[in-house]
Amino acid sequence: MVKEGIKIGAVVSEFNYDITMMMLERAKEHARFLGAEINQVVKVPGVFDMGLAVKKLLERKDVDGVVTLGAVIEGETEHDDVVIQHAARKIADLALEYNKPVGFGISGPGMTRLQAQKRIERAKAAVETVVKLHRRLKL
Repeated sequence: MVKEGIKIGAVVSEFNYDITMMMLERAKEHARFLGAEINQVVKVPGVFDMGLAVKKLLERKDVDGVVTLGAVIEGETEHDDVVIQHAARKIADLALEYNKPVGFGISGPGMTRLQAQKRIERAKAAVETVVKLHRRLKL
């Protein structure tokens, strides 16, 4: 394991708090395992609200990349589709704008609560994305 000192910000949705806080803990553990550190955490009300928080973290000199953590669970309408589509597009655009990696650790849409709980470990993949891109692009 190489210690590179990669500093990662995390934007975490408070919606489905029981799931997203477990995702945050998995992300922190995996960052340490990879020789990185989650040094900034911003909690936002929901996945749709992540854009501004991601932008503010990417502006910081002490943040090399950002992970987004959330769970978009299916409701009675197509609201979950709209939320995740707009959030994903904005998050991808911000990574390009700031030339820093952003790991997409948001599960959904179309999932049940049980399916979301089974995907908690996917938070580790978002951290791995940031670390791998940072190393490979030599940022």
